[in-house]
Amino acid sequence: QVQLVESGGGLVQAGGSLRLSCAFSPSFVSIINWYRQAPGKQRELVAIITSDSTNYADFVKGRFTVSRDNAKNTVYLSMNNLKPEDTAVYYCNVNHWGTTYWGQGTQVAVSS
Repeated sequence: QVQLVESGGGLVQAGGSLRLSCAFSPSFVSIINWYRQAPGKQRELVAIITSDSTNYADFVKGRFTVSRDNAKNTVYLSMNNLKPEDTAVYYCNVNHWGTTYWGQGTQVAVSS
């Protein structure tokens, strides 16, 4: 059973920064995805982190950075130069042995 717990969301002005955290278990989980879902829109992939690589959606490249601290079983999403269109609920996601797991999400709101 994979467990994911997000935290770190909040309200920030445009141009500001936030860092989201995703605590995961068990520790051997390798590939962790960050998704987001804005009101009235489909959930979309934001970033992927594996044991040795990262990938980003074009709309966050250069602004968001995903990283991990394996000693703490935590993945981070550092978000800079936030825009109002980044407003969404952000989720951690893992696909493990054919089962998809989601965290409860953390709300990010960016005011203009």
